[in-house]
Amino acid sequence: MKKYRFEEGGDVAADIRGKYGYDGELAAIYAGNDGPVVHKWHHYIPLYDRYLGRFCGTPVRFLEIGVAKGGSLRMWRRWLGEAAVIFGIDVRPHCARFDGDAGAVRIGSQADPAFLDAVVDEMGGLDVVLDDGSHRMEHIRASFEHLFPRLAADGVYVVEDLHTAYWPKYGGGYGTSGNFFRYLAELADDMHHWYHPHGERRAGLGAAVSGLHVHDSMAVFEKGPVHRPTHSRVGA
Repeated sequence: MKKYRFEEGGDVAADIRGKYGYDGELAAIYAGNDGPVVHKWHHYIPLYDRYLGRFCGTPVRFLEIGVAKGGSLRMWRRWLGEAAVIFGIDVRPHCARFDGDAGAVRIGSQADPAFLDAVVDEMGGLDVVLDDGSHRMEHIRASFEHLFPRLAADGVYVVEDLHTAYWPKYGGGYGTSGNFFRYLAELADDMHHWYHPHGERRAGLGAAVSGLHVHDSMAVFEKGPVHRPTHSRVGA
């Protein structure tokens, strides 16, 4: 198996700028972090800006699944601004010590519907979900299937570190039914239910996705009004 590359040290901002042509504020915030550890793949940084940049400076309701060492909550706060409603959830009790630092932290499982409902109710709704939690296939699906319907009509749902979809110890594997990318294919079928006679496999999910984007180890779901496609011919 080929090994992925992990960089320790070096000029993080220069690497992001050189490889991905991104020199935005989020790169400076991430690369300049001198607080609690935040660990991100470099190609994620411009992708966050692409899909989430419109929420900066707004009262966005942002839920991060997976708190770890608390560094990412600080990164989101600095980037999104003081108006943002930022919550993090984690199953590990020690993460409660980050509550009130850069956002609210609640302890519970990302696969527990009652817990998720309580958090979303406390937030007053949901605009963005970033799943950086257990990375297990069954947990990713459970969170998505429960939270995506609660997402605002113009919301964004991001699942990252999906290289685990190819690892059996995370419930995945190349070509296996548990691999989350197989699940994405089913959602893509539902997005295109207008064109085939098989209906929707995941009622209320795929057909409500206005955009589905796949990047290395990351899937981004955009929610928005979905209308029956209309085709016209115009011109002479």
